[in-house]
Amino acid sequence: MIRSAAFAALLLVPDAALAQAYQCQAPTNLPAARPIADPGLALRSPTTAYTLALSWSPEFCRSRSRDPEHRLQCSGPNAGGAGRFGFIVHGLWPEGARAAPQWCRKVPPPSSSVVRGQLCRTPSVDLIGHEWAKHGSCMARSADGYFKVGNVLYDAMRFPAMEQLSRDPALTAGKLRAALAQANPGRPANSFGLLTSRTGWLREIRVCLDRRFRPAKCPARQYGPRDAAALKIWRGL
Repeated sequence: MIRSAAFAALLLVPDAALAQAYQCQAPTNLPAARPIADPGLALRSPTTAYTLALSWSPEFCRSRSRDPEHRLQCSGPNAGGAGRFGFIVHGLWPEGARAAPQWCRKVPPPSSSVVRGQLCRTPSVDLIGHEWAKHGSCMARSADGYFKVGNVLYDAMRFPAMEQLSRDPALTAGKLRAALAQANPGRPANSFGLLTSRTGWLREIRVCLDRRFRPAKCPARQYGPRDAAALKIWRGL
């Protein structure tokens, strides 16, 4: 279970975090989070580390702007969406030495108040419910507690000028890692893993953390492309 020491992550950055929801307002009528119909295989193993997965929303939404399933995140506020987004919280995941804990116990869907409070960081009701059931069930007694810790970690993050980086014709994975480290004193470049598409477009940042939620070197399986690998960032904003 999560310890109060996790909230010390706020001390990693001296000032308020740079907001990544360019615009966000939860719609009046939100659907309720649904129970997980077919959860995966339960894996209960000791937690040795954590990963904060942050998705680059412009890339995710590039082919989903008219998909009703992703309306809240991708359709824009004028078409019934929640807003326009940069990095969003995919999830906070416990990691294990051999296997990642997941689906540790059956949990009820997050309440409507939890969903509404999370929506401007994770603009998908289904994803909010999924992350709580798959990962949060191994970390916290309640959905509210699980998301509070992830939000503390997310709100402590600062992000470089992504639009400026996206215009760099010589951008590499190492340049983005260096920019993230510069924006977040105390977080070394090797604590940022990257997930990219097969064609080299940025999909996610994986922020690697130790058991006390402090920055940690990413293991090879999470590091992603080598520093010298070419990288592209879709703006789409």
